[in-house]
Parts: sequence; structure tokens; C-alpha cells
Amino acid sequence: MTETTSTLAPAAVPRTRRLKVLPIIELTLLAIGLLLPLVLQDYLTVFGTRVLILCLFALSFDLVWGYSGIMSFGQAVFFGSAGYGVALLARDLDITSMLLVIPAGVLIGFAIALLIGGFLLLGRNPSSVIFVSLGTLTGSYAFDRLARGWYYLGGQNGIPSIPPMQIAGYDLTEGPVFYYFVLAILLLVYLGCRFLVRSQFGLALAGLRENEQRIAFFGYKVQHIKAIIFSLAGAIAGLAGSLYAFHEGFVWPNMLGVVMSTQVVLYVLFGGSGTLIGAVIGTVVIELVSFWLSNSYQDIWPIILGCLMLAVVLFRPAGLISLILTERERIGEFGRPPAADNKERRHGPA
Repeated sequence: MTETTSTLAPAAVPRTRRLKVLPIIELTLLAIGLLLPLVLQDYLTVFGTRVLILCLFALSFDLVWGYSGIMSFGQAVFFGSAGYGVALLARDLDITSMLLVIPAGVLIGFAIALLIGGFLLLGRNPSSVIFVSLGTLTGSYAFDRLARGWYYLGGQNGIPSIPPMQIAGYDLTEGPVFYYFVLAILLLVYLGCRFLVRSQFGLALAGLRENEQRIAFFGYKVQHIKAIIFSLAGAIAGLAGSLYAFHEGFVWPNMLGVVMSTQVVLYVLFGGSGTLIGAVIGTVVIELVSFWLSNSYQDIWPIILGCLMLAVVLFRPAGLISLILTERERIGEFGRPPAADNKERRHGPA
């Protein structure tokens, strides 16, 4: 009897582990980023630093759109406001210490995003996608016109000749040091965002993006979740804006306007939304292609770039990252199945 029972019991089936592509992509890009200043000329290192800052900006938009389903056409408001804020600190108060200007930029981006998010998202009734899109677009246009017409902010000319940022008395100027400084910040922010979107809060964000009404039915305060992630994304955009201001040495109204807000949408759309790494890839590819086309085809390069982006959107709606990343890995895994379920799968029901 014992022999018969042991014969009928299902054997343990080893679970095959699929090779994860996402960590390979992330580590490859990190290795390339670490080695680039060693082989690039100085002007290309400066260009690479600018691209890394824009990658940070693209991450902020991917959080609100790719993971939360909030279409924000005003992300440049937080980016440019932080840039203007730290520029005024440097010009009027002679404050250039990294320990002060970087937190100030983050706080400015967070505060303005909290105010705009509170107005657009925390109403009595849930806000529609169109309402938030047009509201943020209007805010971006209003901030742009305000900067152009305010003499204290330099008007059309912006604020030039910003003093370099200082770290322990050392002037942080364009070059490899600034490049690695920005790369370290981008890596820390990326890891923080990766942890956030793979947490239980990230699971709520994913549900919010797919079916907002069902998440509300489960008892989640949908509007509060939207306001939280909107404010966090504003803080990241403010961080990028403050770095951009000190790297470029000046700020101008275009940093606040609709063009910059639309540009970050294209970064994420081109690379692939809802992946974080897609925002980085989209930013790098668009900036590299723009740099090459503008030098090779000075008269028609915007048309070529537009056709290329249109082709990607038509044939790869999920972005370039969908060429190498499966849908399952793009969505990710949230936690592990209970131990009892694993035991039952291995040995069968008791």
C-alpha cells in the first residue's frame, strides 16, 4: 500500500528560471556610462553630462505617466522653476554650495508640483485625463509667459553667468567630475524609483494605471495616490532642473515652456513608458540622433528626426525597449507566492 501511494504521488518538478533581460540592460548601460569620459573628447563629455541630466528629467515623467497614467504636459514647470530658483540663490545671495542648492531645487520642484497637483487632482470629483493634461499644459504656458515678462527674472534673456556649484570649496565645472557627479545622482534616483515601483505602493500605481475605478473600489484613495506620485516626480524634475542650471551656466524661459514639456513626453514615448530604463534609452537615443543629424543635415534634420520618431510610434507603440524586453518583465513581479502554495505545487495537495 505504501509502495502504491509513493508511486502515485506527483514528483517534484523543478521550476525553470528565465533569464532576466532588464538587469543586463541596466548593467550594460551603467558600464558604458562609467567608461565614456575615458574615451570621449571634452566637448562630448559636456554633451554627455547634459544628456544624463535630461535622463533624470525623463524619469520624473515616466513615474507620472508610465506608472500612474497621469498625462502631464507641464513637467517643465518643475524643471524650470527649480532652475530659476537656484539661479536666483546664486545671483542674489551668492549661495552655490551643493548642500544648499540641490535640496533647494528638490524642494522647489516638490512644492510647485504639490500645489498644482492639489489643484488638479484633489478635487471633490476624480479628475479626468484630459482635465489634468490641459491643466498642466496651461500651467506650463503661464509660467513661460511669466518668466518672459518679469524683468527680475531677466525677461527673454533669462539669467546668465550663474556661478559654478561648489562641493567642499571646490568649483564644480563642466568636465569629467561634473559628469560622474550627475551619473551618481542619476543612479541613486533610478534605484530609488525602481524600489518604489516594485513595492506595494508601485502595485497600487500599476492598478491605478490599468483600472482606476477598480482600485477605488478596493478602498484606495486614488486622488491622494496621484497627488503623492505627482509631487515626487516634481521633486525629481526639480533636482534635474537645478543641475541643468549650474551645468549650462544660465537659465531661460524655454526651460519652463511647452516645448520642454513636450520634449520629455517624446523621450519616454520613444524609449518605452512604464519601464524607467526606457526613459533613459529614449533620452539618450533622441539626443544622440539629434546631435548627429544637426551636424550632418543642418537644414532638414528636424524633419528626419520627426519621421524616425513617427515610425517608432507606429510600429512599436511600446517604445524601443519592447524590442528586447518582454511584456511580463516590463510589468515586473510583486512579491512571492505564499509558501503553502509553493509546497502544494511541488508535492501536490495533501
